[in-house]
Amino acid sequence: MSDTSIPALRAEALESLLIEKGLLSEAEIDQTLEFYNERVGPMNGARMVARAWVDEDFRRRMLADGTGAVDEFKFVGGEVQKLVVVENTPDVHNMVVCTLCSCYPWAVLGLPPKWYKDPAYRSRSVREPRAVLAEFGVELDPDKEVRVWDSSAEVRYMVLPERPAGTEHLDERALAEIVSRDAMIGVAVCESSAVRQGL
Repeated sequence: MSDTSIPALRAEALESLLIEKGLLSEAEIDQTLEFYNERVGPMNGARMVARAWVDEDFRRRMLADGTGAVDEFKFVGGEVQKLVVVENTPDVHNMVVCTLCSCYPWAVLGLPPKWYKDPAYRSRSVREPRAVLAEFGVELDPDKEVRVWDSSAEVRYMVLPERPAGTEHLDERALAEIVSRDAMIGVAVCESSAVRQGL
């Protein structure tokens, strides 16, 4: 049995025990999972990014006050506290880490990925961000500045990725579909669907 299966087994055992004791129902569990899958997650952040790509006024507001930009969308669930949005440009690439724990803006990015909480990611992102990015498949021009933002309980960060070339014909909804959670953390870049399909 692999170590990675132990947390899942523990979660299943705890779930079964809570249901058996009548403290939780399967329906409540399903509702919670549906809530985080469909109403709280990276699709929220992707909608913000797509809006910023097509609406210059919103982009300026989001960069000036990320928390206020979230409020405009009326997202439900998941605490944001103070959200700061940093923008990738042709000259600057941003990435987000939480060196102390795994502070993360759940309302706009959903549940944090396992690697985000890993001590290796948390320490290496600060010491050797280019090497970490390369491991994620992001090769940057040597002249491009890399900025690493350390989230905390007081301030959470989100990256506004660069809009990929060749997406001028896409509407806001279609643009949101090409925005990944990892791009909003800064360990990936957005690509048009044509590029992703190798066309």
